Amino acid sequence: MKTAALVGVLVMAHGGDPAWNRAVEQAVEPLRAKHPTALAYGMASADALQKAVSELEAKGVRKVAVVRLFLKGDSFLARTEKILGVEPGAGPRPADWDASSAHGGHGAHGGHGAMHMDPELMPLWRVVSESTFTVSSRGLLEAGLGPPIMAKRAKALSKDPKKESVLLVAHGLGDDAADAGWRAAMGPAVESVRKAAPFRSVKALTLRDDWPEAHAKAVAEIKAYASEAKKDGGRLLLIPYRLSGFGPQAGSLKGIDAKRDDKGLLPDALVSEWLITESEALMKDAGWN
Repeated sequence: MKTAALVGVLVMAHGGDPAWNRAVEQAVEPLRAKHPTALAYGMASADALQKAVSELEAKGVRKVAVVRLFLKGDSFLARTEKILGVEPGAGPRPADWDASSAHGGHGAHGGHGAMHMDPELMPLWRVVSESTFTVSSRGLLEAGLGPPIMAKRAKALSKDPKKESVLLVAHGLGDDAADAGWRAAMGPAVESVRKAAPFRSVKALTLRDDWPEAHAKAVAEIKAYASEAKKDGGRLLLIPYRLSGFGPQAGSLKGIDAKRDDKGLLPDALVSEWLITESEALMKDAGWN
């Protein structure tokens, strides 16, 4: 009698320093308790995805729901689908590929090289696999997790909201039009913070970490808002609208006088719950449960 193939979950996340990765690991724990789960860090690294898929298949998994722990649902989506063979466009895996020499991460798959390399310059090849994949197209912004968590962070920092200005700072993009779209997507979180308490002002800006010229302009805009917030005895509350922390360019914000929240969207039970509901919705849509 043929044994039914196990269903598992592959969680993708950007990856960062050990503390960043621990926050992701903790968020994933409730999902691990329900389903075989593997993590792949990086910006849709073929190396990391192959190692995560192989980890699941070693446990008997042959049906994989892929949940991408990025803010925007379109982040690396097309690249991921090609690497997993869901869509055409990726070549075969290099004949000399060796899992032991591929980049390793902090207890998961990926590594700092995979985290920060330009995806356009990264190898694009299809994983070798016996599995069927279904890939989520939603990110945390589309799932609506940002507004309640950002409101929670602002209220926790606040002492006198009528004198306080709140600034949500996201990663953003290098292209001006694309970055404007990112800011617009943060609008619901801005409204949620405004409704949480009678703050003097609430705004969302981006840091545009990976593009030096755009980053310099972004920092200048953030500092201008910070200066305005301090007028008439005001106080600035600075909150990262990212998965965890302010990111690799956090040092560029050090001179700003503000009360900071360094968490981001993690840790929060809402993210752990979303990982479970999103993966199980994928399984249901695929007819796997």
